[in-house]
Amino acid sequence: MSKEQKRQAFYTQSEDAVLEALETSKKGLTSAQVEQRLAEFGRNELEEAEKRTLLQKFLDQFKDLMIIILLVAAALSVLTEGMHGLTDALIILLVVVLNAAFGVYQEGQAEAAIDALKSMSSPLARVRRDGHVKEVDSKELVPGDVVLLEAGDVVPADMRLLEASSLKIEEAALTGESVPVEKNLSVELAEDAGIGDRVNMGYQNSNVTYGRGLGVVTNTGMFTEVGHIANMLQNADESDTPLKQNLHHLSKVLTFAILVIAAITFIVSVFVRGEAPLNSLMTAVALAVAAIPEGLPAVVTVVLSMGTQVLAKRNAIIRQLPAVETLGSTEIIASDKTGTLTMNQMTVEKIYTNGQLQDATDDLEHSNMTLRIMNFANDTKVDQSGKLIGDPTETALVQFGLDHNFDVRDVLKEEPRVGELPFDSDRKLMSTIHRLADGKHLVAVKGAPDQLLKRVTQIEENGTIRPITEADKDAILATNKTLAKQALRVLMMAYKYEDNVPTLETEVVENNLVFSGLVGMIDPERPEAAAAVKVAKEAGIRPIMITGDHQDTAEAIAKRLGIIDPNDTEDHVFTGAELNELSDEEFQKVFQQYSVYARVSPEHKVRIVKAWQNEGKVVAMTGDGVNDAPSLKTADIGIGMGITGTEVSKGASDMVLADDNFATIIVAVEEGRKVFSNIQKTVQYLLSANIAEVLSIFLATLFGWDVLEPVHLLWINLVTDTLPAIALGMEPAEPGVMSHKPRGRNSSFFSGGVLGAVVYQGLFQAALVLGVYGYGIINPAHDTYHEIHADALTMAYATLGMIQLVHAFNVKSVYQSIFTVGPFKNKTFNWAILGSLVLLVMTLTVPFLEKIFHVTHLELSQWIVVLIGSFAMLVLVEIVKAVQRALGMDKNAI
Repeated sequence: MSKEQKRQAFYTQSEDAVLEALETSKKGLTSAQVEQRLAEFGRNELEEAEKRTLLQKFLDQFKDLMIIILLVAAALSVLTEGMHGLTDALIILLVVVLNAAFGVYQEGQAEAAIDALKSMSSPLARVRRDGHVKEVDSKELVPGDVVLLEAGDVVPADMRLLEASSLKIEEAALTGESVPVEKNLSVELAEDAGIGDRVNMGYQNSNVTYGRGLGVVTNTGMFTEVGHIANMLQNADESDTPLKQNLHHLSKVLTFAILVIAAITFIVSVFVRGEAPLNSLMTAVALAVAAIPEGLPAVVTVVLSMGTQVLAKRNAIIRQLPAVETLGSTEIIASDKTGTLTMNQMTVEKIYTNGQLQDATDDLEHSNMTLRIMNFANDTKVDQSGKLIGDPTETALVQFGLDHNFDVRDVLKEEPRVGELPFDSDRKLMSTIHRLADGKHLVAVKGAPDQLLKRVTQIEENGTIRPITEADKDAILATNKTLAKQALRVLMMAYKYEDNVPTLETEVVENNLVFSGLVGMIDPERPEAAAAVKVAKEAGIRPIMITGDHQDTAEAIAKRLGIIDPNDTEDHVFTGAELNELSDEEFQKVFQQYSVYARVSPEHKVRIVKAWQNEGKVVAMTGDGVNDAPSLKTADIGIGMGITGTEVSKGASDMVLADDNFATIIVAVEEGRKVFSNIQKTVQYLLSANIAEVLSIFLATLFGWDVLEPVHLLWINLVTDTLPAIALGMEPAEPGVMSHKPRGRNSSFFSGGVLGAVVYQGLFQAALVLGVYGYGIINPAHDTYHEIHADALTMAYATLGMIQLVHAFNVKSVYQSIFTVGPFKNKTFNWAILGSLVLLVMTLTVPFLEKIFHVTHLELSQWIVVLIGSFAMLVLVEIVKAVQRALGMDKNAI
């Protein structure tokens, strides 16, 4: 055999053809063959992607354009400004290194996906080798090995089944289907059959829940379905988050603006004012440093970190910092069904007994035969802690009994099982025989309605047994059809009494039965999920269901949740088989009309996510299984389940729901929108302040004035920028944050009126600073030119610092009045403003600091002018906001 043969569709081939292709037999391999194949195919384990060193990760953090600009500015500051420049450079370097450290830490947290896949391997497997059954390390399995399976085993490799006796394998981690698959040896399967439909195959890391089987290993290691997923994870495209895209865009804009302003300043200084080139270069560099919001990366990191703390308290664990903001821009939530929108636990929902269809919550007498049979014909075990162990369908029936105070353990002490016919996939029935207190024997039978109804001759109604009629059968079949349309899994219950234990043959035990009732079960939707879907739609977010489950089940759950309108008759469900028939280009034309995708594979999930991303949408993908990992990594934000989720899905996620609650996603979206809004406020605050600084120096240079010195800019950027900017990141959400549509991928920090606000507010600040400086020159408090200039310079410095503190109140909302949003709601903000004000005033009033900062002692009249100039900013902005609201500009903002 060859490696190429390992990807064959063995599920379409006969047993003999499979054994021939794998060059083996039911007797298994010899030790010599195993050694040869181990050398050829390698161990049955997953390969690790080449990992970067810690140094490589650290250096990668410096490839961002904003970081490069900051480093260049730091270098130029040292070259041109000496000690003043060294201080500035050290501050910039501190910010850059801290951000790099954060980035390396977050990246280290994200490398768990493949490690988690590796840890899922089954440690031991029972195989036939050299004519004997032996236990071997599953990592030593090779194609052609013959493996024995029984209930409780983890399937150690992909295999074609050769024997299957009542064999059921739970494959939810791979397929998303919560009900174990009944395996048989059918070969009438299409080559495009999905994993969940390949009933003659067993797949690595799935769990045997019932029966026993024998299989020949077809694929090991990276050639298994799990290995295929691992390979997809290693090669998955990771798209930049909207936050990273925004910061990159902002970096480009600032780079262009800084180069233009610095060049113009240098040219004017040298060729218009005739200053020395070196002095002109120093002025240009000072302008460049003033234009760069060096605190922005740190502020963004702090704001995102605070967002993660808030979300952690609300059961959303953030693994990647930018995910906090990405949540706010989410337009599509593509959710797995099983365990995310549903409970991942089969539950009885409807009972048809005594000719009546009733809800599972309705009262039921303990003597009701339907209740008794579903508990008797059942192999569920109860451990010491009270946990139910067994097939999910059977545990649901026992749990239903416990919910109605019917404890089968107590009943079996009085009416013990004395015989049984186990379930098998051919007759689709299970029967148990119980000795009753009066010496008679009860035969309890449960099974598929289409098979069991053939064996029924009588019917029970309210304790009376009579012959069954065609009308009765029609009513039973009609009820069965009604329940099936609701995607309920239906089982029929029947019984009879015997004087003695009958011969344990199906023709004897399972004939001439009395119909008792029908039981309808489903993996129900989570109670809070429907409300969360409604809120998502109101917020302009489209929920999409992607599942490996059956089409009918997926559609029924989607309608119950409101993902699909229950009254909509159009087809909104698309299957994996249909998706296989379309190219990416063809699928791109039709995918938006579907809200539910059923019977899909991991590759399909990735295609669906990418289709929405190709339309420019920001996609969040939720999931809990191994099969979800590639799409979780591909999505803009992958959301794993903390309780039911596999370690693989958690490792591939950006966010993990600690409570597995779909509604928590909506909470996280709201927090994400608030975080982005607060980052916008920070950007607006910092950039409008920087524009004011740049324009003040630039215009002063043109006029031949010396308005501000480098030490003034440095202190203002340190004190009045940083603390208020961080505090703005802690602002509460503005009213109606979940009532508007998502801003989407194409929005930026400048959307929603922020760009206009940055420009006009920067102009206002610069005009007021230059106005106060001019007032100080025109209305001097001293006689000498040096004293007049020193006073005017001090007044400009004081005004610029205080005007920025006042302006921090303006940016609490782009359009709303400060009195509407509440000026003092944020206590952290209040303390930040007060602290910054104290630090600023100290430089203007403490004698030894006055010398360091080259400022003078201002008269009362000069302070009044500074205060008027500073608070004028608040009045001017409030006027502009009032005009904007009158024009309806706030209605169009997102």
